[in-house]
Amino acid sequence: MKKLFIRCCLVSVLVFAFCTLMNLLGLFRFLEYKSYDGRMARTAGLFKADENIAVVIIDQDSLDWAKENLGWSWPWPRSSYGDMVRFFNMGNANCVAFDMMYTEPSVYGKEDDESFASANREFGRTALAVHFVEDDPDNVRAVYPIPELRESAGILSSVVSAKDFDTVVRRNRYGFVLDGNVFPQLGTAPLVAAGESTREELGQKIESGETVNLRFTKSLNDYIPYSAMQILQSYRAAVGLDSGNADADDAGDENEEDDLLSPEDFEGMSVFVGVYAPGLFDICSTPVSQMYPGMGVHVSLLDTLLNGNQIKNANTPLTTSVLTAVMAFLGAAFIMLVSVVKKRSAAFALTAMGFVLPLVFYVGICYAFFAWGIWIALVAPVAAFILSFASSTAAGYFSEGRQKKYIKTAFSQYLSPIVIDELVADPAKLKLGGERKQITCYFSDVQGFTSISEGLDPAELTAFLNEYTSEMSDVITNSGGTIDKYEGDAIIAFWNAPTDQEDHALRAVEAAIRCQERLEEMQEQLVKISRKSVKQRIGLNTGYAVVGNMGSRMRFNYTMLGDSVNLAARLEGQNKSFGTYTMCSAETKNAAVEHGTKLKFRELARLQVVGKKEAVTVFEPMSPSVFAKRVGELETFAEGLKEFYSANFAKAKELFQSIASSDAAAKNYLEKCTEFIATPPDADWDGRWIATSK
Repeated sequence: MKKLFIRCCLVSVLVFAFCTLMNLLGLFRFLEYKSYDGRMARTAGLFKADENIAVVIIDQDSLDWAKENLGWSWPWPRSSYGDMVRFFNMGNANCVAFDMMYTEPSVYGKEDDESFASANREFGRTALAVHFVEDDPDNVRAVYPIPELRESAGILSSVVSAKDFDTVVRRNRYGFVLDGNVFPQLGTAPLVAAGESTREELGQKIESGETVNLRFTKSLNDYIPYSAMQILQSYRAAVGLDSGNADADDAGDENEEDDLLSPEDFEGMSVFVGVYAPGLFDICSTPVSQMYPGMGVHVSLLDTLLNGNQIKNANTPLTTSVLTAVMAFLGAAFIMLVSVVKKRSAAFALTAMGFVLPLVFYVGICYAFFAWGIWIALVAPVAAFILSFASSTAAGYFSEGRQKKYIKTAFSQYLSPIVIDELVADPAKLKLGGERKQITCYFSDVQGFTSISEGLDPAELTAFLNEYTSEMSDVITNSGGTIDKYEGDAIIAFWNAPTDQEDHALRAVEAAIRCQERLEEMQEQLVKISRKSVKQRIGLNTGYAVVGNMGSRMRFNYTMLGDSVNLAARLEGQNKSFGTYTMCSAETKNAAVEHGTKLKFRELARLQVVGKKEAVTVFEPMSPSVFAKRVGELETFAEGLKEFYSANFAKAKELFQSIASSDAAAKNYLEKCTEFIATPPDADWDGRWIATSK
C-alpha cells in the first residue's frame, strides 16, 4: 500500500507540473475558450432578456414594405431614422442607439441628413456609431458620422468590440478613449443617457484595460425584436400621415392597425436599431452562435451591466493551479484504491466509475459556477485528472499483468469514443473478426468533385474537404452513426454498431436528409472556396453485414463488409440515373416508417444494380415540407411509374412529359419510355430499370 501511495504522489506531482506548465504557456487557452463557449451556450436559457431593452431591426420584410409602399430602395432616406427617433421621443425612451455607420452624405440630399439630425437634437439622447481603426497601438484613427449627424448626436459611441485570439467575441469594452475624449461603447451609451454612469467613470475603466465578460441569452430574438416597418407605420399613424399603403383592402388595414405600437410602450426603454436583412448586417462569432448579429454584442453588454450578470474571471494562475493539483491527485488516488480490489469485474466497474464520476462532478461544478457568474478553469484540471488517471492506469498495466497491458494497447487502436467504451466494457472484443448483424449503411459522394478539385490549389482543396466532411460527420455522429472511413470526398458510415440502435434505419435516413439540408445551408461558404455549387449524392441500405475489427494483428479498423454494404454504395451512384441526390432501399424506407419517421418517400424504380440479378425497389426520401411543395408532380410521377411498370409506355411517357421540366427523375423516365417505345423490352419484363454502370 505504501508503494501505491508513493506512486500516486509521484504521478500527481509530475502531471500537475506538466499541466501547470502547459497552462502557463497558453497551450490550453483554445480549449478553455471552447469550454467557456459550451458553458455559455448551455446556460443561456437560464437567463431572460431584459424587458427594458428593445431591438428594432431593418429586416427583409421592412425593406420589401418600404420599397413597395414608399418607393424606398436601399439605403433608406435618413429621414426614416429621424422618424424612428421622433417616435421614441414621443414615448420618452431612455436612449436610441444606432448600430449603423453614417460616414457619407445621404444620397437623398442634404435636407435628408438634416431631417435625421433635427430629430437627434430634439431627442438629445441618440447614440451614433464611431469606428476606430487601430493600424498600430500608436496610430489610431476614428471614422465619424458626417458632420451634421456627428454634431446632432447626444452620444458618440464606439462599436469596436474586444475579440479574443480566436476572433470570438466573449467580452466587450466599456468604450474607447482617443485624444482624451471618452466614447462610451454602444452598449454603455444608454447608461450614460440615463445618468447611471458617467464618461469619467467609463474613462477610468477604459484606461485600465477593463472589459466585460458578456452574459448572452440564447439569441438576439430573445429581446422580441420589432421590425422597422412596425415602428415607421406606428409613427406615421401617430402623426396622422398615410402609411403608404393606400391600395390595401379593409382586412389589410385591420391587420396593420393590430400591428401598430404606442410610443408609450417604449417609455424609459433603451432602443437599439440595426440592419438584420440577408447580406446587409454584420456578423461575428460568439459563444452562442458563429453567425451572431454584431448589434447583439452591444445589446448583451447593456443587458449584462443592467442585471449584474458579468462573468467574473476566477480562471487565474493561482486558482487554476490549486484545482489542477486536486484533480491530478484524485486521478491517481482512484487507481490506487481500485488496485486493491481483487475481483476483476468489480475492479473494472470501479475503474470506470472512478473515471466518469469525478469528471462529471467537476464539469458539473464548472457549469454551476458559470451559471452563478463565475468562470473557473475546466480544461487544465480535467486534463490533469485524465493524464493522472491514465498514467496511473498505465503504470498498473505495466506492473500488474498482461491483461491490463493488453487493454492499454487497445485504446491506441481506436479514435471513436463509442468503440472505446465498448472495449472497456468487454476487452474480449479487441481481436480480429466481427459479428453478423443488421445495420443501415450510408455512402455519400460530392457531385463533380474531380472538376472542383482541379480548380483548387492544395490549401483550398484541404479547406474545402475539411469544412464539408466536418459538418457532414457532425450530423452523422450526432444521430448515433459511426464513421467508417473517408475516401477523398466520400463519407462511409453505418448505424447499429458497435452500439445497438433499434431505430437505426430512421436515424440514418433522417441524418441523410439533415446532411442535404446542412449542405444547402453551407452553400455560400463552400462556394467561396470551390467557386462552384456543391451537391452530394447519398445512398442508403438496410441489411445484414459483418461488422467488426478488420485488418492485421498489429493494426486494424472497425468497419463493415457484405452484400448489403455494396448495395448502399451502388445506390449512391445510381442517383445519377434519376437526377436525384438521396436514394434508399425499400428495406431502409420500411424500417424507418415502422419506427415513426416523419419523412416522406417517393418510389423511384425497381432497380437492378450492376452485379445483382434481382431488382430492388428504391425510394427518394424527402422532408414533409419539400413533399408538400411538390405533391402535385409527385402524384403525377407515381401514376406514370404505375403505367411504366405495366409496360404502358405511351401513357407513361405522356405523364412523365407533363412534369419533366421540373422533375429530373421524370425527365429520365421520359427518355427510357421513348427508348422502350422504339425497342420494346422482352415479354417477361417485370418493370425493372437495369443499371449499366456503378
